[in-house]
Amino acid sequence: MTGIPHDLRDTEVDRDTVERRLAETWRTRRGFWGAIATVDHKIIGRRYIVTAFVFLLLGGVLGLLMRWQLATPEGRALGPDLYNQVFTMHGANMMFLFAVPVMEAMAVYLVPLMVGTRNIAFPRLNAFSYWIYLAGGLLLWVAFALDMGPDIGWFGYVPLSGPQYAPGKRADIWAQMITFTEIAALAVAVEIVVTVFKQRAPGMTLDRIPLFVWAMLVTSFIVMLAMPAIMVGSTSLILDRLVGTHFFNPAEGGDVLLWQHLFWFFGHPEVYIIFLPATGMISSMLPAFVRRPVFGYLALVLSMVTIGILSFGLWVHHMFTTGLPRLGESFFTASSMAIAVPAGVQIFCWIATLWDGRPVFRTPFLFILAFFFTFVLGGMTGVMVASVPLDTQVHDTYFVVAHFHYVLIGGAVFPLLGAVYYWYPKIVGRMMSERLGRWVAGLIFVGFNLAFFPMHILGLQGMPRRVYTYQADLPWGPLNMFVSLSSLMLAAGFLLFFIDAVRSARSGPPAGDNPWDSPSLEWATTSPPPPYNFARIPVVTGPSPLWENRDELPVASGLRLDRREIVITSVADAVPEARESSPRDSLWPFWAALTTSVLLIGSIFSPWAVVWGSIPVAIALIGWFWPKGTPEDEA
Repeated sequence: MTGIPHDLRDTEVDRDTVERRLAETWRTRRGFWGAIATVDHKIIGRRYIVTAFVFLLLGGVLGLLMRWQLATPEGRALGPDLYNQVFTMHGANMMFLFAVPVMEAMAVYLVPLMVGTRNIAFPRLNAFSYWIYLAGGLLLWVAFALDMGPDIGWFGYVPLSGPQYAPGKRADIWAQMITFTEIAALAVAVEIVVTVFKQRAPGMTLDRIPLFVWAMLVTSFIVMLAMPAIMVGSTSLILDRLVGTHFFNPAEGGDVLLWQHLFWFFGHPEVYIIFLPATGMISSMLPAFVRRPVFGYLALVLSMVTIGILSFGLWVHHMFTTGLPRLGESFFTASSMAIAVPAGVQIFCWIATLWDGRPVFRTPFLFILAFFFTFVLGGMTGVMVASVPLDTQVHDTYFVVAHFHYVLIGGAVFPLLGAVYYWYPKIVGRMMSERLGRWVAGLIFVGFNLAFFPMHILGLQGMPRRVYTYQADLPWGPLNMFVSLSSLMLAAGFLLFFIDAVRSARSGPPAGDNPWDSPSLEWATTSPPPPYNFARIPVVTGPSPLWENRDELPVASGLRLDRREIVITSVADAVPEARESSPRDSLWPFWAALTTSVLLIGSIFSPWAVVWGSIPVAIALIGWFWPKGTPEDEA
């Protein structure tokens, strides 16, 4: 930066000079420590996405192991202890290490690009959140490799997870893994909310925000309101186990149902933490493949907000068999059925978009169609189990297993896979294979339905969940064998997807800046984007900016080139209010995450780890927040 005037701004030089100066200012240093210290949301977002898909692959292997065990009566592939570990690891891995993190990972990468800013809000907190998430995942899998994997179910019900029935450290590792992942999720939620409210491009009023951004905004509020409940629950469980408190011990005034209330107050909103980003992906991808703006923008936004609010009034439908008052059960039955209304509004808006459009059947669009079929079916069975008499009959049977896999895989993973094919060229700069993509979509769609639809029948025949084997004289053997064989087709589809993703990163055809001719702002920059995202901050004039300004997108200027600056805009109308300095790369978030991880893991073995571990955590936080002088001095 030697020789650059101290207050040089992007209005004073040509575009090539602007891009060169910004690349130098926003670049991540090369080498190991540069990679550790980076606060670039795109680099961190890629790490989040890749790590989450690695956990998906590992969780899928665990699922195949369970189907191997259950393929035949009285199977001997896995013993009861190992099966309990595999079952718990599969559920905890998929829910806490894949489903929620991967949706937030997509937001970490895409939301700043979609709203037209140069970095996410609180970029050092963003880096910290990734390292904490990675540490939680490593804790769980290293424990499993050492035969210390949790065996209490991914839901951790007490008293089975309490000190009396779960000796050892397995339950403690599960509870502490919850703490890791929730800290990471809460950090990302705060970043998304602030980025959307205060860093939108000039002119991006509330009615011009991309629908995926709206979905992530609502999701972030759900995260901030729901996840403290499970953190309180898991911390109380650890205190019961390690310190001798009695939050869940009825003999000492505790209550085992308190755990279920805390867990499901988080657990059912978590379904929508996973589902709402998927609906935002559908609404953002659909216009590119039907060649028209999505129908019912306001209705879609209000539906997402309504789902976010209603999601907090459903948790007791997981507890209909616990003997709660009938009046309370009727309230939660009504709430569980009412939430189908805003979900149905979204479905009809998408159908109307298709009806007036000109569909182009590319791989992301095939996953959108697969989503429609599977999610509607899963939603219908969800309304069924909202009825107390029916739920009493099918509770804890494979009917429920089939239902939530239809909702979570059909309602979230299918849109996610379509989103990967859709935004892969933006992230990598190359296209994934269209031919392989069609095979992936076909194998996964057919394999999923063949594997999980028969589970409805198994549940109606009375096969309970969470069993590691069953007797030969029961009528479940043939269907279980069919399910296990069908799961191989589903696994083949995912394996082909991973092969295509890895191969395309090296040899896929170059994508160009906007291969889908999409209307949203993330495609206004190069693919992959430069470190600074946008050379000059775009100005938004409508809900589909790239379709409304095909010649040249209006831009705002006036930012300095010799320091990392972003534009702060008003919440409602996105009117520029200030220029703000964005933090530079730093190693302190990594050290803070490392010391926090040591504290949390150490507390599993001794409460004194909290006392002594607080000292290095405090040192790391002091280094993180120590004043560095004025932004001008830093520049």
